[in-house]
Amino acid sequence: MLSAEERAVRDRVRAYMEAEVAPVIVDYWEKAEFPFKLLPGFAKLNLAGGTIHGFGCPGMSIMANAMAVVEVARVDASLSTFLLVHSYLAMLTIGLLGSEAQKSELLPRLAKFETVGCWALTEPSNGSDAAALTCSATKVPGGWMINGQKRWIGNGTFADITCVWARNSETKQINCFIVNKGTPGFRAEKIQNKISLRCVQNADMTFERCFVPDSARLPGVDSFKDTNKVLAISRVMVAWQPVGIAMGVYDMALRYLGEREQFGTPLSGFQISQEKLARMLGHIQAMYLMAHRLSQLHEAGSMTHEQASLVKAWNTSRGREVLSLGRELLGGNGVVADFHVAKAFCDLEAIHTYEGTYEINALVAGRGITGLASIKAPPARPGSGRK
Repeated sequence: MLSAEERAVRDRVRAYMEAEVAPVIVDYWEKAEFPFKLLPGFAKLNLAGGTIHGFGCPGMSIMANAMAVVEVARVDASLSTFLLVHSYLAMLTIGLLGSEAQKSELLPRLAKFETVGCWALTEPSNGSDAAALTCSATKVPGGWMINGQKRWIGNGTFADITCVWARNSETKQINCFIVNKGTPGFRAEKIQNKISLRCVQNADMTFERCFVPDSARLPGVDSFKDTNKVLAISRVMVAWQPVGIAMGVYDMALRYLGEREQFGTPLSGFQISQEKLARMLGHIQAMYLMAHRLSQLHEAGSMTHEQASLVKAWNTSRGREVLSLGRELLGGNGVVADFHVAKAFCDLEAIHTYEGTYEINALVAGRGITGLASIKAPPARPGSGRK
């Protein structure tokens, strides 16, 4: 199922994550801190830029990228989310929709993690209904004035550049702008007290008369539909995240059951333990195959939004069951972060919601099945008494 290149990426990333990240990441998670000390070694894996060719990016296949995401998520979901935001949202937006000058200036440094990117679409009042965003961009001499708020922006507290999606005040269409860290009128504040993806530094962003030059606008963005050019690939990668997280929990549970004894025998020898392991493994295999087929469809150019939504929704839902079973198998040790299972259990909750909630993705899939859109409430029927 994997080429030699894809196996090499998988093995290289797994070796790094197990040796360098696994021994230290729980402490960072407990403190809700990003592991900046790991970035130089992480950069050497040459993952940033993913599918982009040139500009110092690896130009890997979709499956090679997927294997990288799986192996990072297998050890730590926060670091995999950091990679997804930086590479498959910020860099991909520039790579697909930016000018040649923007690509040449920004991508080489982003590919080396010398600078870090983030992607600002979600707003305090617009999550699932992202197309209704209210952040505005008004044309002024020499550039644009951005005003508005963004929320839940991963990497947002420390990113060097932010891809900001805003509504053009004149055309009412959505445009995208590169805003540099430290730009006057731009402020990012860390969202506190998260129980999930605690190493990811999510930000509330405020733009108050934030001026950016004309060169900051991405010329390939003319409407909200252009977000789909980026999300088509990022949603494939997000569908792989639960696979990696579930694999990590399964590995830990199997090891734990083999090492711990009760009533004079290893826990792995009990029927109920084996039944749960079999259920976990069955789900993981099915999740892997769903994501693998989605990747094939994308590479063939025939993937639909409905298919991507179905796999993302289904994989996160089945992943939650796998992690719940893993937590049960570890007993009391399943609720402390030291064994990585409790950490993963919490982390998957955010992934179940971001890049489209389970419910929204399920309804998008349902639209593909029935041909009828059900996300918006239908109009009241005559005589129903509804107003």
